[in-house]
Amino acid sequence: MSEGEFTARIHSAIGALPAGEWDALAGGGNPFVSHAFLSALEESGSVGGRSGWQPVPITIEGPNGSLAAALPSYLKQHSQGEYVFDHAWADAWHRAGGEYYPKLQIAVPFTPATGPRLLTPHPELTLPLLRAAETLCRDNGFSSAHATFIEPAQVPHFEKAGWLLREDIQFHWENREYADFEEFLAALSSRKRKDIRKERAKAQEGVEIRTLRGENIREEHWDAFWEFYQDTGARKWGRPYLTRSAFTLMGKTMADRILLVLAFMDGEPVAGALNFIGDEALYGRYWGARIDKPFLHFELCYYQAIDAAIALGLSRVEAGAQGGHKLARGYEPVRTVSAHYIVHDGLREAIAEYLERERAGIAQDQLWLGERAPYRKA
Repeated sequence: MSEGEFTARIHSAIGALPAGEWDALAGGGNPFVSHAFLSALEESGSVGGRSGWQPVPITIEGPNGSLAAALPSYLKQHSQGEYVFDHAWADAWHRAGGEYYPKLQIAVPFTPATGPRLLTPHPELTLPLLRAAETLCRDNGFSSAHATFIEPAQVPHFEKAGWLLREDIQFHWENREYADFEEFLAALSSRKRKDIRKERAKAQEGVEIRTLRGENIREEHWDAFWEFYQDTGARKWGRPYLTRSAFTLMGKTMADRILLVLAFMDGEPVAGALNFIGDEALYGRYWGARIDKPFLHFELCYYQAIDAAIALGLSRVEAGAQGGHKLARGYEPVRTVSAHYIVHDGLREAIAEYLERERAGIAQDQLWLGERAPYRKA
């Protein structure tokens, strides 16, 4: 494919682009870059409007006008809902007299899960995609572009383009071909094995746990989960990122990729955890409860996710951002990577120096945490 055969374009919504063409670029393995998920965020008002996330997807079109490559990208007026924190960068640039916002965010909004960010089956188009993002920033006075939670296979494309790389740590559970939960427990040290059994027994006491998928997820279940989600969102972020209609839309268009775990007491839902199913991973996203029951959070979010991943034959569970408490539950430290294009040379140099120091600390943390994983030593 030669340069004369394609054209880069900027659009105002992913929902306006052909779903089949978008999903062909996304590859189908990651639910969060699907047309259904991203357009549900737009249609529900979770992004756009006054949310501070304005969709500006960048595409490259082939000679017949069909999509050949795409970036799920957003114009940002703040740094909320990203889980890769650059507030200090913004503050430093403002104190220096610059304007950090707006910036370009190449990401899935509110979703700290690894996945493809360069959507194309054509490797030769990855660099033109990134150059298009850079041009958009320079021509419009944006301070920077940021791609977050990049799947490992795509990181070299950003590095080759000269973007700054930043590392962090998440906790993922790895399925080492376990036949069931008990076989996973057998891989742990004796004390951790006993602790988890006690936690599960305590959490399940007096509680009925149901896992729902596909057409079994009804509006009444979304109503209950919305209550849980609102409570957690209000405590963590000040306000929930997703609107109520987002859950209905996702339930209608991608229910087969959703696993909703609900806890019931006396027939009434009291807590829940929402997971999304990929081709290789189960992604834990949201949780909430209207009761305070010991270990129920661990049961719904971590142990039920492990059960599901084993049953579905998935290779891992990604349980979201942060959370050192996951380590004792069999989730291990994994490196995550973001990439950053900084327009101003001085700001870029300062951030590069900062990232070099930060990277050394992250590497030490990962090593320290890895040595404290609960698995039996060989």
